[in-house]
Amino acid sequence: MPKRPVSLLAAALVLTAFPLAAQQVYTAHDYAQAERWMAYNVHSLVHHTISGIEYLPDGRVFYSDPDPEGVVYRLADPAHGTQAPAFDNAKLATALTAVSKRAVSAKHLGVTGYTPDAAGGGFTVDLGWNKFHCDAAVVACTAVTAPKPAAGKPAGSKAPFDLSPDKKLAAFIRDNNLWVRVEATGEERQLTRDGVKDFGYATDNAGWTHSDAPIVVWSPDSKKIATFQQDQRKTGSLYLVPVTNRHPQLDEWKYPLAGDKDVTTIQRVVIDVDTARMTRLKMPPDQHRSTICDDVSCSGGSGWDDVQFAPDGKHLAFVSSSRDHKDAWFRVADTETGAVREVYHEHVPTYYESGQGKVSWRYLPESNEFVWYSERDNWGQLYLYDLTTGKLKNQITHGEGPVNQLSQVDTKNRVLYFLATGKEKEDDPYFVKYYRADFDGQHQQLLTPKMADHVITPSPDSSTFVDVYSTVQTPQTSVLRDNTGKVLVTLAHQDISQLLAAGWKPPTPITVKARDGQTPLYGFLWKPTFFDETKKYPIVNYVYAGPYTGSCGARSFSAAHLDNQSLADLGFVVVCIDALGTPFRSKSFHDEHASTAADLSDDTIPDQVAGIKELASRFSWIDLDRVGVWGHSGGGNATVNAMFHYPDFYKVGWAESGNHDNREYEDDWDEKWAGLEVISPDGKSNYDAQANENYAKNLKGHLMLTHGTMDDNVPMNNTLLVVDALIKANKNFDLLMIPNAHHGYGEATPYVMRRRWDYFVRNLAGGVPPENYETKPWSEMIRAMYGPSASE
Repeated sequence: MPKRPVSLLAAALVLTAFPLAAQQVYTAHDYAQAERWMAYNVHSLVHHTISGIEYLPDGRVFYSDPDPEGVVYRLADPAHGTQAPAFDNAKLATALTAVSKRAVSAKHLGVTGYTPDAAGGGFTVDLGWNKFHCDAAVVACTAVTAPKPAAGKPAGSKAPFDLSPDKKLAAFIRDNNLWVRVEATGEERQLTRDGVKDFGYATDNAGWTHSDAPIVVWSPDSKKIATFQQDQRKTGSLYLVPVTNRHPQLDEWKYPLAGDKDVTTIQRVVIDVDTARMTRLKMPPDQHRSTICDDVSCSGGSGWDDVQFAPDGKHLAFVSSSRDHKDAWFRVADTETGAVREVYHEHVPTYYESGQGKVSWRYLPESNEFVWYSERDNWGQLYLYDLTTGKLKNQITHGEGPVNQLSQVDTKNRVLYFLATGKEKEDDPYFVKYYRADFDGQHQQLLTPKMADHVITPSPDSSTFVDVYSTVQTPQTSVLRDNTGKVLVTLAHQDISQLLAAGWKPPTPITVKARDGQTPLYGFLWKPTFFDETKKYPIVNYVYAGPYTGSCGARSFSAAHLDNQSLADLGFVVVCIDALGTPFRSKSFHDEHASTAADLSDDTIPDQVAGIKELASRFSWIDLDRVGVWGHSGGGNATVNAMFHYPDFYKVGWAESGNHDNREYEDDWDEKWAGLEVISPDGKSNYDAQANENYAKNLKGHLMLTHGTMDDNVPMNNTLLVVDALIKANKNFDLLMIPNAHHGYGEATPYVMRRRWDYFVRNLAGGVPPENYETKPWSEMIRAMYGPSASE
């Protein structure tokens, strides 16, 4: 028998003597203790989280208020400073059970809408599956309508629809043309007739989203519809094939990529609903763009941002964006003739945005003015312009800290209301607060003084607003205020006593310096609930690179932030940092690493590294030799970036569904943040620097790549490019492909999460995970978060 080499024998003895003895063997109980902090397990431990806020015609506020016994529906009266149950749940359940012949629970009525009778003699409730009118004493109810069809679909039609302001007509798409259905009779009328495949009316396709919902804007009198004919005839296609044991059916749709010669355009039209007369706006085809997102429709297949009718429907205002988003044109069209007048143009060297999450320009034809959003002074501000001349009248908002959204415009009193961050110096600069200012720029006033993050629901007439304020460490307080900020009614105090009794700990807010050693960055840190400061903990960096959002999300209260606390309870410190190149601060902060194709190669990772090193210098319990990183989508991209560009710092990475080369992603997103692709005479592209596959040779640590095979947002080719480069570089890595999953993993989500925990436990903590731990099933997760109907 040949002798074993001495060096190999010694190595074997070392491996046997030390790592095996030091390894922690995790049990199913350890994982269950960690899983208890997931949202689907802690959601039920928090009470009085109000929702369903609805303003009634008389100014009262209807809302739902869940408590341990069920959901109470309440009415707040600003005139009297009171709030009380809107009805007796038990009486209503009895009456609804009697009329509907189906069991209705008093604890979980499922009311989604409430309308009181004008005379005060009763009310109507919407239960989603039907509406019922009940008498004031809640003794008897009668069905108002036949059972509703599927949500968003008119009876007799499979198409989603958009309801007119007067609720009488429903617009929908059939065979690439726009139709309307008369709600009272079911009559259907065709409005357009020349729509064809890839050149249809009101159709929505941004590449990553391809919805059947019509993209339209109704005139206030419900007589006209503004929409477009979407031209994709020269747009390239994306192809996906499902995993099946039979002949697969090819999934093909139009998906323009950054750098494509031909991308999707739109031709704007206005349609008279009664006559079906169409007026084409007299202008060249426009780019398929908006001023706030990478689609013409920024709310997921409904509504059309950047388009506003005059009250009389005779004119239509809209903003056109250039393909690279550096130019925005405010235009007004005559809806009868189609004549278009350019009123104002703004050019930005990087990219123009009209706010965060909501278009923040406003068309005011009654006063011959318009409100415009601009970051020209390095902060998002609102400006008042003359509608005829396009000349500036005055700046409305002032001071450091950006306006995020224009919320309400009171034209009668010439006051506007807006959301902003960073204007109060003592606050976390990401706290959202509510303000008012006069049109002339005077009397800018803070309406929400509490040092917290505020979620605002204003009344239609701007006289009151619901203010729900909290921090990541303090639960929500919900109040109704008048338009000067005075509290009129306290609606609810969120109760987290059960959550605290279970041992819950909030994340710790942190402040660190950016790579420049000067700029303050903010984020959160999660420690194990059994934290021992005498121990050393590996640290996991949760990252989302932006540039349209940061890693940490909102500053309001939540019982769970993804699986950050669960992962921490497996023996890690978890950290997120909102780095340079992300929004909600100054324009220069946002532009710092998010304005060219080369900038996208940054992915905020230098700031993440600087921040983690600073934390380790402060806290001896952070093990800087064991740093991991993970993220999904843009975070998956950033994770691979971190592993390839900082291979000696990050030891373990888990990258989900990353857009690893943005030339393999949809055009609008990339060309906004990185500009247009430029290919030099030698064939090199300005996009080369951001392509992760070009740095695969640098990998040293453990890297897991995951992707859904039917991802229609970030095509899986993004991950396969990295796989191919790693193979060619002769690098070891791990790969998990989820058959037939889209960008989110659906039913495979619990499995992927458990595998992620295993990966960090094994490769970063040096432990042994339990064999095939089973989390709560997906259907139970959904049911726990959203109720029985969500999983049925």
